[in-house]
Amino acid sequence: MRKFLLGGAAALALALTGCGQSAEAPKVDVETFLSNAEAELQEYSDYANRIAWVNANFITDDTDWLSTWSGSAGTLLSVRLANEAKSYDGADLTPEQKRKLNILRSGITMPSPSAGTPEEQEKIAEELSGILTRIASTYGKGKFTIDGKELNLEQLSEILAKSRDPKELQQAWEGWHTISPSMKTDYARMVEIGNAGAKELGFENIADMWLANYDMPSKDMEATVEKLWGQVQPLYNDLHCYVRGKLNAKYGDAVQPKTGAIRADLLGNMWAQDWGNINDITAPPASNPGYDLNKVLVAKGYDPIKMVKTGEAFFTGMGLPPLPETFWERSLITRPQDREVQCHASAWDIDNQDDIRIKMCTQVNAEDFTTVHHELGHNFYQRAYKNQSYLFKNGANDGFHEAIGDFVALSITPEYLKQLGLISVDPPASADTGLLMDRALEKIAFLPFAIKLDKWRWNVFRGSVTPDQYNQAWWDLSKQYQGIVPPGERPADAFDPGAKYHIPGNTPYLRYFLSFVLQFQFHKAACEQAGWTGPLHRCSIYNNKEVGAKFIKMLEMGASKPWPDALEAFTGTREMDGSALVSYFAPLQTWLKEQNAGQQCGW
Repeated sequence: MRKFLLGGAAALALALTGCGQSAEAPKVDVETFLSNAEAELQEYSDYANRIAWVNANFITDDTDWLSTWSGSAGTLLSVRLANEAKSYDGADLTPEQKRKLNILRSGITMPSPSAGTPEEQEKIAEELSGILTRIASTYGKGKFTIDGKELNLEQLSEILAKSRDPKELQQAWEGWHTISPSMKTDYARMVEIGNAGAKELGFENIADMWLANYDMPSKDMEATVEKLWGQVQPLYNDLHCYVRGKLNAKYGDAVQPKTGAIRADLLGNMWAQDWGNINDITAPPASNPGYDLNKVLVAKGYDPIKMVKTGEAFFTGMGLPPLPETFWERSLITRPQDREVQCHASAWDIDNQDDIRIKMCTQVNAEDFTTVHHELGHNFYQRAYKNQSYLFKNGANDGFHEAIGDFVALSITPEYLKQLGLISVDPPASADTGLLMDRALEKIAFLPFAIKLDKWRWNVFRGSVTPDQYNQAWWDLSKQYQGIVPPGERPADAFDPGAKYHIPGNTPYLRYFLSFVLQFQFHKAACEQAGWTGPLHRCSIYNNKEVGAKFIKMLEMGASKPWPDALEAFTGTREMDGSALVSYFAPLQTWLKEQNAGQQCGW
């Protein structure tokens, strides 16, 4: 999802919106300040979002320059407004005013310092924006040559997904990780600048500023994360033990030992965050559902447009209005062959009204079928809250925004596929273990990765991990949380965190962990509302407008209320809770424990 609230992007907007006005301007009453701030942010956003869109879809030196130009203005504007917001601390404020002021202060992803002359402020803002643009472009342009052929991330990922040759897997994995060492110096400087900016805004560092976005003190939010991880960790440990045993049986002790951590390149995904591509190795016996969705989609004549149309129909079936015609005219749905683009799937809200888009190099397969539902979840959420004031045009928290589409995707069940005409017969109950395994390889495998990524950044931002320790700290956390190690010794200059989009893209990642908890809470609540009495993994709410009515009410709230209020509006509960996720996978966990009997689990 792309929403320019307080970060990133351009002197074009600086000139157009007046965001270079003096910070010494007379103080106005808080309501006038907030009204003016929202107007400035909206006007800036209209320009910045379009510049960012063009840069992501036409990566050239010129669009990089535009993005840097735009970014510096966005940084100056956001920092100025954040500092002005801080000046209202202690004033007699309404809950709504307090909420908006906190969003202004803590919603900046990477602030630059505001000390010094206007020229000095602009210079450091331009430096920060240049860094952000440069490392994002390095990622977007990343390639590695194998046997004389230059391969991009999608092609290298295809090797990780399909090859079962350990040497080929290691070569592709190590090849992609060669793109990021050049980012390391820039990244360290970005942290230095950002921390200085965060301190000016009253935070200890960037980590504390990011964690201030969850309607509770930072330390309480970190404790909440650990509580949620504690609820789901036993399930992950059981899955890890089972998968490691299968990999050992496939490759032998020399490649994957029976005990200890798992080699990262053997799990079918460049970052070992989704293990679904190795289901041929891990599939439980006698649990074939009777169809392969990858093949079915092709056989039924699906193309990328039809996949997106199908995702749209799920949301409209719940009562949401269809996507605007401009969505189809302006989205990037397949990879163009004539230019460099950032292919990482994303959803965009260009004008905070109706100009919503996706950017995705869609392929006709089961993974992208699910991803389409996820990205459209952002778009339908964006349109649902479009009537809120600017600062409330966002998710209740960032985990909500990521959870919406994934909650819908949990309804991609055999029943849903039957309703679409993709399959004609329900798989037998004996196939449930396989269906749950497929989903666990995606969902459960992801949980510790998501925690690891932001814990690494929090440690970097707080200074407990220094630049010379970046890579070692990354792999220490990978082993601690995921039980995963690299396929071989890493070079001294390695910067492996930079090989994951969200590090150079500077996207906070805790949202994804929270979304994986929330989506199961949403799913369980929706299935209960629908009167479903069977196992949760067989429940689909496709075309259920009664569930949709409550769902829409939550979406329309946007960020106007604390997230517990939004959660309660749909689920009836006010706390994030991992028990729904554990309940969903309970039949699989029972089976895993049986399979792991006698094994030395853990690492």
